[in-house]
Amino acid sequence: MIEPWRTGKVIKIENATPLTRRFWIQVPEIESFDFKSGQFVTLDLPIHEQKNKRWRSYSIASAPDGTNVFELVIVFLEGGLGTTYLFNKVSVGSELTLRGPQGKFTLPEPITEDLYFICTGTGIAPFHSMSHFIHTHKLPHQEVHLIFGCRKLEDGLYVDELRELEKLEPGFHFHPCYSRETEVPDGAHKGYVHPVYEALTDHGKKPAKFFLCGWKNMIDEAKERIVAMGYDKKAIHLELYG
Repeated sequence: MIEPWRTGKVIKIENATPLTRRFWIQVPEIESFDFKSGQFVTLDLPIHEQKNKRWRSYSIASAPDGTNVFELVIVFLEGGLGTTYLFNKVSVGSELTLRGPQGKFTLPEPITEDLYFICTGTGIAPFHSMSHFIHTHKLPHQEVHLIFGCRKLEDGLYVDELRELEKLEPGFHFHPCYSRETEVPDGAHKGYVHPVYEALTDHGKKPAKFFLCGWKNMIDEAKERIVAMGYDKKAIHLELYG
């Protein structure tokens, strides 16, 4: 079933990093915006005459909570029509035309193997949602590793929050990775995400499912490395950005 187009109202905006903003959107016409963690919404932005050139899809960053409010985390892309509009024209009180939820990039039911959430940049959005959903609903799970890559410390998203969740949720582990820092905080990693999941899986010796979200280059390399460790391609689930 395709969801209808609805009107959402922006009720809160926060700068998350120098180039990233968090947008909280309410859908007043319904009491509860029901979705599964990992799904996305499509925005129809007034940036082009052709419909398909106006549409921009973003993973929902918040976990389902029974309300009609959800969060998006969006990075500004230089020259991008969609993000230029969202960053320069949208403010608290603005209305957005949206459709959703959509997508099948969701948690396995039940969770029977270790999960590896591997992401870069705003690709962390679905995993932020999934991690909080697991904790809030006390879902039985094996080990869950959220491996998040970005360039500099200032580019980190949800870092303090996920560090706190790591303390509260047994078996949940957060691994921030910084590719352009020479010094990183305790518990963080210098470099890219790939050596982290390779080490955690003991180079393919542990049963696991892999969820990948972020830039295409990262996802392409991760797929190659995961298969090279001996995992079946069916163990890999992905959501591409850009």
